This record gives sequence, structure tokens and C-alpha cells, in this order.
Amino acid sequence: MKYDCLIVDDEKELANNTCEYLNMFNIKTYACYSKKECEDFFINNSTSLVLLDINLSDGSGFDICKWLRQDKDLPILFVSARNTDDDKIIALTIGGDDYIEKPYSLGVLLAKVKVILKRFKKEDLEEYNDNYLRVDFINKEVYVNNKLVKLTSLEYKLLTYLISNSNRLITKEELFDNVWQDKWTGDGTLNVHIRKIREAIELDPNNPKYIVTVWKEGYRFEGVSK
Repeated sequence: MKYDCLIVDDEKELANNTCEYLNMFNIKTYACYSKKECEDFFINNSTSLVLLDINLSDGSGFDICKWLRQDKDLPILFVSARNTDDDKIIALTIGGDDYIEKPYSLGVLLAKVKVILKRFKKEDLEEYNDNYLRVDFINKEVYVNNKLVKLTSLEYKLLTYLISNSNRLITKEELFDNVWQDKWTGDGTLNVHIRKIREAIELDPNNPKYIVTVWKEGYRFEGVSK
């Protein structure tokens, strides 16, 4: 079954109250209370977003995050009473997208969840295809001239974000915020990933027609290759 949000928290009353509240606003939410229940959930279910506590009765939310990041590209929000900078840095470094401290306002959490689900939702964009470049958003595959090309997870995420925002300037800061979720990522790292994507999809990577550089600002995906 497909859910909008999965809550993983061993504080059952809080998890259930949050689950009920989100469901009231048509955000299909499921709650589980342990690392084991979380792992079992993904056997037959999927979700668009995870709200993840750090301290669980049978393990750590950090371990769950690392496990999810092995093969899942979905937003993970840590929700915890632990409020040290070290905890926040670890959470974001291992793949968390945000960190929310307990106690939290249900209204504020709802607003944040809605924004994140809207940002990551791609059901309306199942495929990009211009007869030269085809990106299958369902199976996460990229084809150039009908040949499958390999991109890393981060390169794929960067390419699909650019495609989803075609024909407008995407600043470097926006890419750092929405693809890396890491404000410490430098221009050099971004440039390397853009270069690798160009080498994979452009007819002439030195004269790109898809991913165009906007000097000192960022990039624009133009969606045409000649």
C-alpha cells in the first residue's frame, strides 16, 4: 500500500496523535513504533515521506536512515527531543533532509509536511522524452538515443530536479537546498556533477544544449538537443 507519510516513533501516544492529525488533512499516514516495525513496513508498503525519531526501543533512527538511503530516494525528517548540534549534524550528514525538535506544533509540522510532499511529488511527471533524451521517472532510468546510461543516485536526482523545473533559472543555492540539502556543498562539487551529467546526455558536453550555464547564477534545463 502507498502512504504519503510514515511515522517511526516509540512514543506511541505522540505518534498516534500525529498520525491521526495528518490523516484529518488527507495526508495518508501510518505509524510504527520500532526499527523492526519500520523494516517490516517496507516489505509490502511504500511512503513518500518518513518522520523518524532517533531513540527507538530496539535501535537507532540513524541506522534506519542509513538503511533507507541504500536504495530509497525519499525525504527523511528527523523528529527528536535530542537537540545538540552534534545530533543535527549527524542526522543531516547521513541523509536526513531536516531536523525537527520535540515538542513540536502539529500545525507547523503539517505545513512543513505539505511543502515537502509537494516538492517531491512527481506523479504528474512520469517521463521526459524528446526522442533523444528519455528519463523514466517511474523506474529511475535515463536513456540517450535509446541506450541506457548510468548515473549515480545524486546525478540522477540533480538531473530530474532540473528537468522538473525546465526553462527557468535554477540558482546554485536552490540546488544545494533541494538536491543536496547541504549548504556546505561547494561550487566545485556541483560543477563536477553537472559535468558528469553533460558527458552522459549531451551530444557535445563542451557545448551543452540541455543544461545551460547561467554565468555566476546557476543553470537552466532547456530540453532541446541539436
